[in-house]
Amino acid sequence: MFIIKDISQLNDQIKHWKKKNKIISLVPTMGNIHDGHLKLVREARKNSDILVVSIFINPMQFDNDNDLLNYPRTLSEDYKKLKKNLVNIVFVPKIIEIYPNGLKHQTFVQVPILSSMLEGINRPYHFQGVTTIVSKLFNLVQPNIAYFGEKDFQQLVIIRKMVIDMNFDIIIVGVPTVRNADGLALSSRNIHLNEKELKKATYLNKVIDYIANKLINDFKFNTIHTIDKANKILIHYGLKPDGLAICDEFTLQTLTLKRKSKNVVILAAAKIGNTRLIDCKKFIL
Repeated sequence: MFIIKDISQLNDQIKHWKKKNKIISLVPTMGNIHDGHLKLVREARKNSDILVVSIFINPMQFDNDNDLLNYPRTLSEDYKKLKKNLVNIVFVPKIIEIYPNGLKHQTFVQVPILSSMLEGINRPYHFQGVTTIVSKLFNLVQPNIAYFGEKDFQQLVIIRKMVIDMNFDIIIVGVPTVRNADGLALSSRNIHLNEKELKKATYLNKVIDYIANKLINDFKFNTIHTIDKANKILIHYGLKPDGLAICDEFTLQTLTLKRKSKNVVILAAAKIGNTRLIDCKKFIL
């Protein structure tokens, strides 16, 4: 496994494998590798000659400095896990390598409309940061296939739109969310939760299931009333709701009595203390 920290060395490797017509897959991460990341890695390994995992804590997508500073950094352990899972290249650039002129002077990539709805309402520059770093990684790694987790569902929809709009010749694969035994979606941010908070966090997925069951089984389903009840359940169990939406899986338009869809995704976010968690569930009605 090669650990590469500078762009010029990465370019040499990519050119070498491209000349040999190897299939290159990319799994972009911010590190703190857990079983959710490793599921992406294993899926990518099945369909790749060369598997590249990037580890870059992208400052452009963070809303505040504290969140950026507190993001878990576990490089040594990450390397061990990735080597064990037969990763060929780990790309670990420094910030100055990716943004040599600083963030204020960095050209950015933005997907309109999708980036400013739902999560984007309270985090107006987050997805701009995501699409900028992902587009840079696509240009640097030149993958045939890139893998992303479905837990960050809005991000996945936005990246797919960017790939189409910018004519990237890359297949985007969404991989289902990995959960612990209690149904909690695995996340690098879970490390900030104590045992009691981890139990509270499971109610985010339970509330999503509650909404899904109401939607599937209740012909008198009322979106506003159901989301209001779901928020009250979260509050009762010690979570602070930070967004619940029932949307079309492809457009992310919120569903109403007049705007319906067979392809549904429920998106949920909540805070426990200073830790913000997200989760989702998609299904066909």
